[in-house]
Amino acid sequence: MRVGCPKEIKNHEYRVGLTPGSVREYAAHGHDVLVETGAGAGIGADDNAYRAAGATIAASAGEVFAKSDMIVKVKEPQPTEWVQLREDQILYTYLHLAPDPDQTRGLVESGVTAIAYETVTDNRGGLPLLAPMSEVAGRLAIQAGATALQKANGGRGVLLGGVPGVLPGKVAIIGGGVVGLNAAKMAVGLGADVTIIDRSLPRLREVDDIFNGRVHTRYSTVEALEEECFSSDVVVGAVLIPGAAAPKLVTREMLSGMKQGAVLVDVAIDQGGCFETSHATTHSDPTYEVDGIIHYCVANMPGAVPVTSAHALNNATLHYGLQLADKGLKALVDDQNLRNGLNVHKGRITNQAVAEALGYEMAEPRSALAA
Repeated sequence: MRVGCPKEIKNHEYRVGLTPGSVREYAAHGHDVLVETGAGAGIGADDNAYRAAGATIAASAGEVFAKSDMIVKVKEPQPTEWVQLREDQILYTYLHLAPDPDQTRGLVESGVTAIAYETVTDNRGGLPLLAPMSEVAGRLAIQAGATALQKANGGRGVLLGGVPGVLPGKVAIIGGGVVGLNAAKMAVGLGADVTIIDRSLPRLREVDDIFNGRVHTRYSTVEALEEECFSSDVVVGAVLIPGAAAPKLVTREMLSGMKQGAVLVDVAIDQGGCFETSHATTHSDPTYEVDGIIHYCVANMPGAVPVTSAHALNNATLHYGLQLADKGLKALVDDQNLRNGLNVHKGRITNQAVAEALGYEMAEPRSALAA
């Protein structure tokens, strides 16, 4: 199979779908790899590094899309990219379709087989291809929140760790999953007063054990959300429903009860965001203010640290990518976990959460593949 890797074109996205190390693995499996010139510049990998790993360098993205059987990316295809996809191709990347009807329509019309990193599962029901970027985003959320909290950036002017004689800043994290846990690690490390809110009591027990009481835990109710948001300097939204749009847990009305200059960091923005007032921002213009509350809603947070995040992502995606390259669509038939990543196939939506969010009729993945 010929595997193609175009350069990412989303605003300030420096990651790359295939590192030279991953290219070497595909080549070792007997596959041809076509990489767009400059694709790895953001992680310090030049064209010669890719050539040495066994890749052929393409002069343009158009050449990669035209000549490849499988496209490996990081972020969802942009409008100029999805029009280049075709029915006999596999697209393997993050998609986040539920809040994105335009991209969904583009993929459906292209006929491509689109596999979303964020809905591939493992045998324990986890999301192994989402986890590494959730780890990165969770840790970055506290860095971003601490920066936005500075007075010169519009924030309250609070140092999260405080100093002797002055109380530390207060951080509320909504969601105790991978993002929430990693955000808590960073916030605790800075010395902040941290609370995790979740609706799973077993998860809250795990968090309590992990942090040995250094993190407060609260069961998620409207009252708990209001109390924590109103008293916090930074609120991190870290709620995920696999494949589906994120629930709006913090309303516009709640902002009036928050401290002026407090910061909302919406890590769920790829799935539409979990704050009612959220809309996607970019690394070049990351924040905006609503009712005196600073919002940080960058949709590709890990792109800020591409050397770390590209390698972490490749470590997770390589195994399944090699299955797809080795076996084609049969890999989806043989592996339930990989098949759970199938979101679009030959003009049909094959993920229940996406279909429900956007009003499509859902095609059962096995039946769609068999047809």
